[in-house]
Amino acid sequence: MSARSRPVRVLALALVAVCATGCGSSDAAPGAVAAPTAASSAAPSAVPSTTAAVPSTAAPTTPAPVVPGPGTPAPGVPAPGTTSAGVFPPPAGRYPVHTDVVATTFWVGEVFDPTAEDGSQVFSTYDDDWLAHYGGCDGVVVDDQCRTEPRVATNGWFPTRMAPRENPFYLDLPFDDVNDPEAAAVRAEVVPWAHDPGWAERLADPDRSLMKNRWVAVRKGERVCFGQVQDAGPGEYDDAAYVFGVDDARPANERYNGAGMDVSPALNGCLGFAELDGQDDRVDWWFVDDADVPAGSWTRVVTTR
Repeated sequence: MSARSRPVRVLALALVAVCATGCGSSDAAPGAVAAPTAASSAAPSAVPSTTAAVPSTAAPTTPAPVVPGPGTPAPGVPAPGTTSAGVFPPPAGRYPVHTDVVATTFWVGEVFDPTAEDGSQVFSTYDDDWLAHYGGCDGVVVDDQCRTEPRVATNGWFPTRMAPRENPFYLDLPFDDVNDPEAAAVRAEVVPWAHDPGWAERLADPDRSLMKNRWVAVRKGERVCFGQVQDAGPGEYDDAAYVFGVDDARPANERYNGAGMDVSPALNGCLGFAELDGQDDRVDWWFVDDADVPAGSWTRVVTTR
């Protein structure tokens, strides 16, 4: 859910205009970037400007366990649960595990409430032109409306009718360190990586987020999939106690069945959610450093902008 400070716009014409070039037919191949062997261990670029494949790093020292996903994965695409040493199960210490959290589904181009200040995914709190930068509706356009679609393992849970220019494995968390004054005021104290190389310099610039593009591991049952933070919400925007707390605090949000995160259709499919667009699926989640993200469908296209 986009941040409260962003005004909702009239979006149907904009959606059609973007999809004229960004949304293809059902037999269009997903935006494939050669799958690397592991996610980048480097700190984010000071001025990221494009979406790029993740550079290779050293391979895991032990064979990675594979938990089968729905369908048959495409050649070279690991099934959910594939991981590298030290990530699955989650490591103890710096990033605590948040358990039994309601996760709802959102998608780029969705307009679920045109009257609400946070009712549109045509833009995000971190990107005024998210729809265009992503490449179009992350689903299917029907009657000028962007709707979600089921995702399957055969194409790595990518959208079937467009080629994403950014990572289709994305999510939000209720901490907006750019547009929410309360969150922005405490980000230097509460964000664990705020003073790490590659991130510390962002503190001096209030328009640069410490949250955008951060990796998160999400677990449902025996499946673990990975995604990048691209928005803030749902419902709350300064919930530091939940997002960064070590005591497994419950989300402050009371809307959407008390949801503590939204996940993309790709994550919905990868994790095997029971509902395509519901509010009853529950997950565990934790932050992951770039170097610890295993190769998978989520590293085919990585957002760096």
